[in-house]
Amino acid sequence: MRWLWVLALASSLSAQKPDCSIVPGSRQQGEAREFDTDTLYEYMNGNSEGYFLYGFRRMHGVTCQAGPVTLIVDLSEFASPEHAYGMFTGNLDPRLPVEKIGAGGQVTPRKVIFVKGHYFAEIAAEPEADHTELLRKAAQAWAAKLQGSTDPPPALGWFPKDGIQPGFPRLVPQSVLGLRLLRRGYLAQYDYGRAVVILEETPEAARGVFEKLKERFSPNEPLRDGLEGFTAQDRFLGRVCFFLKGPRIGGWTSVAEGLDAAALARELAAKMP
Repeated sequence: MRWLWVLALASSLSAQKPDCSIVPGSRQQGEAREFDTDTLYEYMNGNSEGYFLYGFRRMHGVTCQAGPVTLIVDLSEFASPEHAYGMFTGNLDPRLPVEKIGAGGQVTPRKVIFVKGHYFAEIAAEPEADHTELLRKAAQAWAAKLQGSTDPPPALGWFPKDGIQPGFPRLVPQSVLGLRLLRRGYLAQYDYGRAVVILEETPEAARGVFEKLKERFSPNEPLRDGLEGFTAQDRFLGRVCFFLKGPRIGGWTSVAEGLDAAALARELAAKMP
């Protein structure tokens, strides 16, 4: 029965490669494309660093001709659904709405992007014109074929919704808040400050980072009411408050005058598992 498992795996892998069936009546132009971390640079004309920041693994692409419209279809695989979603939010236009395509999508007149599971998908249309409906239908058809979860990362639901700026929360793949010791986490921008959740593998690793934060923001005042954390005033980040909860560190920076940074921290901590 091993051959059946191998056949099923091969079928699953091929299903993740884009083809022109997402646009009925279109036909493939030229050969299919395939890139990895060594070759993506050439395809992206040197603009591959943004992909690598989010744990890029490989890309498959194809060009389709639908009447007078040329569609450049690319599918990138990332290290995890969280990284793929980070790539998606990093490419959003915050002025435009996000649609329910896969775990999230955005359509513009000449390009659509969406994320599903480990995959970040892009379809660009030529020539210059309003191809919104064609792109939306192609993305919806493609998303239905791709494997993977349609749920956004749970961390997005931990942040307060009131006052949040468009395009947030988003995954910051390195140096959150410009601090090297905060290697990866989520950031949300508000009119009255910035909220962060830093992700570590274990509670022990999170405690190690937290202790370094306490040294970085010294002197500081400990939090009360059972939440382990501290508040401080920083030259660059203003009024800050950080707390430790399991394998995660949460907090606020640049808190506006008149607001209780500790209360904001407790509200964020209460939503975190």
